[in-house]
Amino acid sequence: MNYFSFSKDGKALYCLFFTAMLLSFSAVSAKNSRHFFQKSEPYMLTGTVSDGTSPIPGVTIAVKGRAKTSTVSDFTGQYAILVSVQDTLSVSFIGFKTAIIPVKGKPVMDIVMQSSTTELQEVRVNAGYYSVKQSERTGSIARITSKDIETQPVTNVLATMQGRMAGVEITQTTGVPGGGFDIKIRGQNSIRPDANNPLYIIDGVPYATDPIGYEQTSTIFPTFNTSPLNSINPAAIESIEVLKDADATAIYGSRGANGVVLITTKKGKEGKTSFNFSASSGAGRVTRFMKLMNTEQYLSMRRQAFINDGRTKYPKRDYDINGTWDQGRYTDWQKELIGGTAAITDIKGTLSGGSKNTQFLLSGSYHTETTVFPGDFMYKKGGVQFNLNHQSADNKFRLVISAGYNSQNNDQPANDFTFDSRTLAPNAPALFDSKGNLNWENGTWENPLRLLASQYVSKTSDLLANGVLSYEIIPNLIIRGSFGYTDLQHTESRINPSTIYNPSYGYTSAVSNIILNNTDRSSWIIEPQINWKKEIGGSRLEILLGGTFQEQNTTRLFQSGTGFSSNSLIYNLASAAYQQVLLSDGLLYRYQAFFGRANYNWKDRYILNLTARRDGSSRFGPGNQFANFGAVGLAWLFSNESFLSENSWLSFGKLRASFGTTGSDQIGDYQYLNTYVSSGATYGNIIGLQPSRLYNPNFGWEVNRKLEAAAELGFFGDRIFLTAAWYQNRSSNQLVGIPLPGTTGFSQIQANLAATVQNRGLEFTLRTANFSRKNFNWTSNINISFSRNRLLAFPNLNGSTYQNRYRIGEPLNIQLRYSYAGLDPLTGIYQFQDQNHDGIISSPDDRQTVVNLNPDYFGGFQNQFRYKQWRLDFLFQFVKQRNQSFDNGLAGYIGNQPERMTKSWTSAGDAGPYQIYSAGYNPAAVLAQSRFAMSDGSIVDASYVRLKTVALFYDVPLNAKELKCTVSLQGQNLLTITPYKDGDPEFSMSGYLPPLKIFTAGIMLTF
Repeated sequence: MNYFSFSKDGKALYCLFFTAMLLSFSAVSAKNSRHFFQKSEPYMLTGTVSDGTSPIPGVTIAVKGRAKTSTVSDFTGQYAILVSVQDTLSVSFIGFKTAIIPVKGKPVMDIVMQSSTTELQEVRVNAGYYSVKQSERTGSIARITSKDIETQPVTNVLATMQGRMAGVEITQTTGVPGGGFDIKIRGQNSIRPDANNPLYIIDGVPYATDPIGYEQTSTIFPTFNTSPLNSINPAAIESIEVLKDADATAIYGSRGANGVVLITTKKGKEGKTSFNFSASSGAGRVTRFMKLMNTEQYLSMRRQAFINDGRTKYPKRDYDINGTWDQGRYTDWQKELIGGTAAITDIKGTLSGGSKNTQFLLSGSYHTETTVFPGDFMYKKGGVQFNLNHQSADNKFRLVISAGYNSQNNDQPANDFTFDSRTLAPNAPALFDSKGNLNWENGTWENPLRLLASQYVSKTSDLLANGVLSYEIIPNLIIRGSFGYTDLQHTESRINPSTIYNPSYGYTSAVSNIILNNTDRSSWIIEPQINWKKEIGGSRLEILLGGTFQEQNTTRLFQSGTGFSSNSLIYNLASAAYQQVLLSDGLLYRYQAFFGRANYNWKDRYILNLTARRDGSSRFGPGNQFANFGAVGLAWLFSNESFLSENSWLSFGKLRASFGTTGSDQIGDYQYLNTYVSSGATYGNIIGLQPSRLYNPNFGWEVNRKLEAAAELGFFGDRIFLTAAWYQNRSSNQLVGIPLPGTTGFSQIQANLAATVQNRGLEFTLRTANFSRKNFNWTSNINISFSRNRLLAFPNLNGSTYQNRYRIGEPLNIQLRYSYAGLDPLTGIYQFQDQNHDGIISSPDDRQTVVNLNPDYFGGFQNQFRYKQWRLDFLFQFVKQRNQSFDNGLAGYIGNQPERMTKSWTSAGDAGPYQIYSAGYNPAAVLAQSRFAMSDGSIVDASYVRLKTVALFYDVPLNAKELKCTVSLQGQNLLTITPYKDGDPEFSMSGYLPPLKIFTAGIMLTF
């Protein structure tokens, strides 16, 4: 099929052609002219497809009754198709009403399509080993597309999903470039916090997300681990599907217990070769600062603290108040240490196109980002992606090849300055002296910028490639083979030169040290499959059978070196006087499985979906390496019943339910074996070994039983579409460490525990098409999730090492705390309840009050507007939760405090609400402050509503049809409404750099 375009020679050719036609008809009567267009001879019909304002690429234009006569609009919306006078066109595209238009002999026909939410039910979603229509799916699958992703100036794939998916809780753990996110899909299933990650699949290839950082080298606080997910380029993603219930996840067996995240990258499309280029630049700043005391308030607090303690002289070490430091000096340390502006730059380019049988895509991206910390630091990320699709002329053979290579280079200070910015005295000395050197103020303070010399550097390269071959042996019988390979190489280092210490200590490079981490991980996977479909009357049957064979190799080498003749040699490990191998190991993981699916659809009304999988994992001992998992899903499309055929307001109705089992082997490798490590000690010049783990042949799988019931309802042509789901997941046979007597030489043994964890919840999603006009569209999406996590059973909990961590009937994410009883108005000291009534406040006996740190509910509210060439998209994220207030320590001791502490107790009868100031000489106040930090009194409301994303696009009107230009303004975390007073409320561990507020401006060109 040739594709014509009004440009260059093509435009001139068309002009000449139509001019010649007009001249030839000049001597012919109107009657003869009409007679010409009534001829049945084929001719070329051309035109443009748009939504009234913007062209629509990828629209299918077909001649009714001749399925092989069809074409697709190019990237400018133009099309050309061979038709006859009496033909009728069928014009279809996802999200728009299918248009049926008679040709009537017209030589040019511009088509304006009308949007239709009903068509969205025909969208096919990725369910992993198969795809399914939205209307026919029996499982719970949440989805976002590239249209949602492109509105967000983010670099981590998990950031694109925040607030957009019901049941998917995502928390950003740090604002440091290259930092990570926590994700929970329908709650925490495993007692071990590190065993709750979902399975990630990129274009059919499993992507390992086990941490690649090392806590002694990484500066990605507070997790101390580098996330491999940063290697994934959000700009290369076409869609993300999250599989949640048993029906959707059981086909992945042991790997689907915590949900599955399916990432599909962009593919080439049929049409004229086009090039897309975009560039943006912006800035990032900390979202919220704490309100801290100024110098006057701070010194007043300090003086009162000494008065309260009965002290008349200030000690020599209290430089802030004894006159050593300037009493009139004020520095806003938050602005100094974390108040910088991060410069952000993004450049992306995509080349795509192809014929009907072969399509290609080649794209590249480059991202740079500085930090809000002082100093010259940079995070760089770049990558290329390639895709090739090919199908034979008879459509029986298909080939898909995808490959992506991404590289990261992260240069950061090895310390987070957030805590120092909140605790330094406001009258502390200047950072630099008059000569521009670090100011040590005669050895009276530890200059925070000394830590800039303690540098963290990491480099990560990541390759992911896959190929899919399929062949239709006979009609509806297809064999398929999927082949994948990943290779990740990660190096990181952290240096601590002698220059980070106060010069008064006299340290030299002999104390300087470096810590190194080299981690390499590669894997391959082969998945043969066979798929058969059969139409049986008004019913459809589909059978899928397949297998999985996977192997993953990981090598790790952690080293350190101490003592250098010069700090200039610190990166040369061979120059270290003392060298040590902290860890050197190799891990081999092998996995194989066989799976199957049977789907039966009876007259588009009743759907039965059966999935099963038998898994084998090398992480378990003989006799326990294999396990069976499966699920059943049911759906009733009651809106297709005859008794609703005349209904004018209910456009879609479906009830669905599922039940099944999935499992987990997220315990690490070799946990069931006797293992040994190098002791590092020599005997007879031989390095010895020492046991590190005991053998447990009964080590087996965790099992997660999932149950769900849901309803999907569409009203008024699906202009209002509601989904409501109830679920219950129970995870048992928990993989945990069982404590052992000290006489064994081991503190615990890895084993299965008959503990049961339950997650139960409700999810609601509402989509509305509020207005749909030629020049104006407005759609809204809102989702909200209510989730409750409970520990149902834990044998002998009170006799285990977990007795002060968990409680039967309570969530896993709890803290056991003192019960705060208020402030004693006579003494001004915090009081606590004696919960065991022994007359003594002690830990852990009186730390029995349960504090639930899980959110009560969370969700998002998105709106999309289009007015002529303007498009506006914004998302509000909301969370109802509790959090720990920031603990600055004892109010009155050296170190700044929140401004609210000015309301502390002053005299008898005062209600506070904060206790008496003390400089550390009042033992009762010191003890009460430490208890208060571990009590429910320090837990506060940290709910928030955040303007998560704002994106404004303008399509610049141009005369050149071959060129499309769009300018954009985008923002992330722009506004946060919260009662939380101690900075950003999102992450529960305060004292670390919060997420950044980002604003970017960009331009996109397509030609």
